Amino acid sequence: MKAERNTVSTYPENAPDLGYKPVPDIFKLPPGMNFGPCSSVAVTRKGNVLVFNRSAHALMEFDGRGRYLRSLASGVFTLPHGLRVDAEDNIWATDTGSHIVVKMDPKGRILMVLGVKGNSGDWHPAGHLRCFNEPNDVAFGPQGEIYVTQGHGKGESRVLKLDADGNFLKTWGGEGAAPGQFNIPHSIVADAKGALYVADRSNQRIQVFDGDGGFLREKKHPGTPCGLCMCRDFKHMMLAHGHTGKIIKLDLQGNVLGATGGQGKGPNRYGEAHFLALDRKEDIYVADTLNWRVQKLVKKT
Repeated sequence: MKAERNTVSTYPENAPDLGYKPVPDIFKLPPGMNFGPCSSVAVTRKGNVLVFNRSAHALMEFDGRGRYLRSLASGVFTLPHGLRVDAEDNIWATDTGSHIVVKMDPKGRILMVLGVKGNSGDWHPAGHLRCFNEPNDVAFGPQGEIYVTQGHGKGESRVLKLDADGNFLKTWGGEGAAPGQFNIPHSIVADAKGALYVADRSNQRIQVFDGDGGFLREKKHPGTPCGLCMCRDFKHMMLAHGHTGKIIKLDLQGNVLGATGGQGKGPNRYGEAHFLALDRKEDIYVADTLNWRVQKLVKKT
């Protein structure tokens, strides 16, 4: 069943409270600088926080106390979407407007560009590069494999697998609601064994695959499941549940263990909880596209 993008659900009802509280207004921006719609957030190995937002300063870095450090990759991005930091602290950003995935080193130097900026299409089965079609998110396998989810509304909903050097290996999916098909595969993460978890947003579910795209299982999550983040123990995940404004903890079977937040504009309320990240303490950072901010949640003492 196709969900409207602005669907608001009461899901999950009666979930235990996660035990977090918001830290108000932690980010200290330079005078005259503001966030645009905040599409994603990531945390580096140093504990610095990267905010991906739709403004002239699309990628900003802050220290763990929220103090502004720098802006990166000025002028590169058209419509920022997903943001990840890999095991080597490289920064990966997806741009649905330019149809590219960009890899940067920790200093912000561009190391790899996947896709052709400004051109949408697909990857040829023989492995010849053509183009992405609105890449949403990126994840990494145990041998450095690159997995990209694409398709934010143009019918090219699929996962693409590439090797560590960016060479095309295979793809699976396609538009639909059957197992292994997608309707906006919005976010993707991998567990310690290389299984892949895909937030299939408009199909209102999380689908699980092996590293070669073999379908394993699915779990329904009514509403708009948007962003996934694997916990440090690789036994649990956090879900940013879109327009419900809920931040939900799941086990690897997709069962709800707890929740916090809700729809709105106040502390720990979200217009659209789009993507999220965890630091070493498992404090939570939530990117909100509609309220143009990232909120930090810390464990209650």
